Amino acid sequence: MGPDARPVAIPPDIADTSVDKAHGTVQLPLHIRWSGSSKVYDLTRRPDRLRVYEQVLSEGTDDDIRRYIDVNELLDLWDELVLPRRVSRAWAEWYQQHRGIRLSC
Repeated sequence: MGPDARPVAIPPDIADTSVDKAHGTVQLPLHIRWSGSSKVYDLTRRPDRLRVYEQVLSEGTDDDIRRYIDVNELLDLWDELVLPRRVSRAWAEWYQQHRGIRLSC
């Protein structure tokens, strides 16, 4: 069992627009940003959004995904994200099943 065996968090209600998403400046919890010193990200800045999405998608729980990930924004950032293959595959499958969109992974 290696890192590829770890399940990818994709909550069934991820597309629920009534769930409040993080905005403005955020500091990721330790279980997501576990290496390096704490950092404040400004989600109005695309480079910061990219880093937050990469970290949350790779390390986050269902609750983290609900809080930080917007599926429309994820689609916009997709080609710039650096994700583990297991994560990009899982999300590409989600978009295919739920939105009929084929994404490269």
